[in-house]
Amino acid sequence: MVLLKQLTRSISIFFAGLITFCCVASTTLDGRAPLVPAPLQQHVVLISLDGFRWDYIEKFAAKNLAAIADKGVRAKRMQPVYPTKTFPNHLSMVTGLLPVNHGIIDNEFCDSARQLQCYQMGMGKTDSSWVSGIPLWNLVKMNGLKSATYFWPESEARINGMVPDYYYYYSQHADYSQRVEQIMQWLRLPNGLRPTFVAGYFSLVDTIGHRYGPDSEQTKQAVLELDALIGLLYADLQTLPFAVNLVIVSDHGMAQIDPKKAISYPSLPISNRWLVKNSESRLLLYAKSDAKVDKAKQIELLKAAAKGRFKVLSDEQLAALHYQNSSRIPDIILETQPPRVFKGNEKLTDLGIHGYVDADTMDAIFIAAGPAFKTGLVLPVVENLDVYPTLAQVMGLTLFNQPDGDGATLAPALLPAKRK
Repeated sequence: MVLLKQLTRSISIFFAGLITFCCVASTTLDGRAPLVPAPLQQHVVLISLDGFRWDYIEKFAAKNLAAIADKGVRAKRMQPVYPTKTFPNHLSMVTGLLPVNHGIIDNEFCDSARQLQCYQMGMGKTDSSWVSGIPLWNLVKMNGLKSATYFWPESEARINGMVPDYYYYYSQHADYSQRVEQIMQWLRLPNGLRPTFVAGYFSLVDTIGHRYGPDSEQTKQAVLELDALIGLLYADLQTLPFAVNLVIVSDHGMAQIDPKKAISYPSLPISNRWLVKNSESRLLLYAKSDAKVDKAKQIELLKAAAKGRFKVLSDEQLAALHYQNSSRIPDIILETQPPRVFKGNEKLTDLGIHGYVDADTMDAIFIAAGPAFKTGLVLPVVENLDVYPTLAQVMGLTLFNQPDGDGATLAPALLPAKRK
């Protein structure tokens, strides 16, 4: 028995030494693992600048973003999906699905099929049944590669039973420079550990744009702060021993509002048989119990109270916006346009709002530079639903479902793929 234990211990020591030797042998002389990528594997870093309007680069002289665009591809405008809210558009970009198909139809909404249970931003972390589709970070994993996210909306949710290989729980206090450094640390990992796809999210421009409006000096400074940060990230990416595709997007723009023209929805003739969700640019009404029998009468009252300030969307208008056939779509939707906004009894302090159907203020940005993209190309208008199939193509991924975007508007941006 003693002899058997000694023999077992000797074998364990031998294999431990062998593992240690292999690990040491696979590192460089300075102790770091080598950064040799798989042959021709395209890496993608996708960065979202929340609330970065399509015209901010020229409006505020964001020189680094302009320089990156000159080295690659830029769209004059990128069209968001309806509604122009943060969570619906971020999920559409990484699933290629319309909001009615990925499930997040607004930042906050309810579901009649769930007894009017209501969703709030980030609830997928505790209940991933709110979210459908295969986000890019999961698609990458399904293709045998690794992925990482830093705060992309709902990237903490266990969608398809998976989360990214590397991710952080959202915190508004996270330092922006640390986010860039973490992205670089992930990309410096050795083969087998390094993510092929990294997504990062920066909310500063949206936060300041809400508070001070899109034309303010404060918003300009926020744009320039992130412009400098993205410039540093791009420079750091050039130091890697393999090329990386940097793709910069935003979810929507921002419109200036006039608090004096705000519509106080508690003063509207809305029966208490309706559950109301204020989406600022829109008012969402869900029928309680049997309130649907009064829908026609309720719509008639609201149309009479509109007086040019808002409109009640018809079924035909919703169909044109691909916004129907879901238990999460409200029974009645009121929609206004800037500079108006819906408000409750609270004092309105924000001067910027999004969520409107207004291309001049709501359109977003798209910039891409790297080995998969052409140089010095400017596209007219692209659709954010095309981001998903395009980046999947860049990384050579097999799709496992049919997205709503087909990649057509971004197809001219790509160079012919190199054979592996």
